[in-house]
Amino acid sequence: MKSITPLQKARYEYQPKLPTALQQDIKHIIAVRGSATESFADQQEIKQLFTHTYGQPIVSFEAGVSAMNFEAIKVGVILSGGQAPGGHNVIAGLFDGIKRANAGSKLYGFLGGPSGLLEANYIEITSDLMDEYRNTGGFDMIQSGRTKLESTEQFDRVLENAKLLQLNALVVIGGDDSNTNGAVLAEYFKSKNSPIQVIGCPKTIDGDLKNQFIETSFGFDTAAKTYAELIGNIARDASSARKYWHFIKLMGRSASHIALECALQTHPNVCLISEEVETKKMTLASVVEEIAQSVMKRAEKGWNFGVVLIPEGLIEFIPEIKQLIAELNDLVSEKSSEFSIITDIDEKIHWIKNHLEAESTAVYASLPKEIQLQLILDRDPHGNVQVSLIETDKLLASMVSSYLEKAHREGLYKGKFSPLGHFFGYEGRCAFPSNFDADYCYSLGYTSFLLIANGLTGYISSLRELQRPASEWIAGGIPLTMMMNMEKRHGERKPVIRKALVDLNGKPFQHFVRIRERWAVENDYAYPGAIQYYGPTEVCDQGTLTLSLEKNR
Repeated sequence: MKSITPLQKARYEYQPKLPTALQQDIKHIIAVRGSATESFADQQEIKQLFTHTYGQPIVSFEAGVSAMNFEAIKVGVILSGGQAPGGHNVIAGLFDGIKRANAGSKLYGFLGGPSGLLEANYIEITSDLMDEYRNTGGFDMIQSGRTKLESTEQFDRVLENAKLLQLNALVVIGGDDSNTNGAVLAEYFKSKNSPIQVIGCPKTIDGDLKNQFIETSFGFDTAAKTYAELIGNIARDASSARKYWHFIKLMGRSASHIALECALQTHPNVCLISEEVETKKMTLASVVEEIAQSVMKRAEKGWNFGVVLIPEGLIEFIPEIKQLIAELNDLVSEKSSEFSIITDIDEKIHWIKNHLEAESTAVYASLPKEIQLQLILDRDPHGNVQVSLIETDKLLASMVSSYLEKAHREGLYKGKFSPLGHFFGYEGRCAFPSNFDADYCYSLGYTSFLLIANGLTGYISSLRELQRPASEWIAGGIPLTMMMNMEKRHGERKPVIRKALVDLNGKPFQHFVRIRERWAVENDYAYPGAIQYYGPTEVCDQGTLTLSLEKNR
């Protein structure tokens, strides 16, 4: 028998809150359809690619009298991509919805993500199994995977396996790439005259799957609060020991939403925002100088300690580093045979310097040796630099140290600088979901069932007005094609759901800009503490500060 902690047991018994419209008997919920929609951009191209599913209306669910008969159905569900707190509750909401409509309905979980679809590797999700995972973190009930569904052969196999199981619908729980796959699959099924529906759910702790109808992706709230607790603990330790500068790298490969949210919650001395760095065309040297200036000003007050937050993908947003990485990828790919026969590390570095353009050679030479090595040795199966493995925290700490040594020699700096590096990533992906994420995810799953019940396909489950209490949320769905544009992938233009980066004109970032100069030189740290599950609603049920600022609360 599995070991169960008191908190685990209590969370199993937590009853997620639903929007009022979804609290009705199933036969008293109706779908209200709006006007036709179009894609975010590249309308004509996307319309030609999605002839069967383009232009569908936005849907919202309201109280009313439904004339539908709820026959028993079979639904498949997959978890796709990296873990995010709340995934199990999406499945729970979906499970409860189909069972309340008809107890004879069945839910199948495909194991290991999309590969489970291809291999017909699945389990039936029963009440006993579901009850073991309600309100818990992780994706361990059916696991996840990153297999991409791209080829006609793959689509044929998925359709064949879905038919063997007699599925009525498939729910894809994932991020922008996974939901792009879902949109393509929905179109493919339609083109084959298959009635199997495809519904998506917005998942990613990075927070980059969002728009006016997807106000946040699930897992972002919990992950940001988990990291913020750790950052607050480190800030308190720094204030106590008064001798370390902590450089903290945070998850967020393409967008800096997590870094920004954690900064708003904890008030670090420096928080770098990748999108701002790119827009301002900041060099690596100017990024280093920004941090060093905070160190120097605080040292004048006798404060030789501090906290710096760094987005995981920062290095790719620094224009000169972005250019260097592009050149390295091309160089190592084009001359792989010549490069691979060099065994001595120093010779490899020397060879790289002799084959880069002059500007990139200078940038490469300015980097610490360990970073030079990471740029040429750690590569993915496609031959590209694995940016997430580059220790940006150590890179910046090392370069700030060099900057301060020079300032010390020139008599401009008399403080002490002892840096420590951290990376907070996996710590937040499978945490117990916050009450917000537990409620949000359950409602997303329940809404997915309603989209299926109303015969819709090619939609993503949506909840709006998330700054309000859960009872006031507006449930519905938007067409996946509405979120798309065309982007160049592997040399070809492909339809994809656009990633949402930090809006530099948005209220959360502008609020951050107004107060960060004070944070840089003062001890104004905030300590969010651990996520609370039981107590006053203002302590336990609130969403992120990003969401509050965006919604004018």
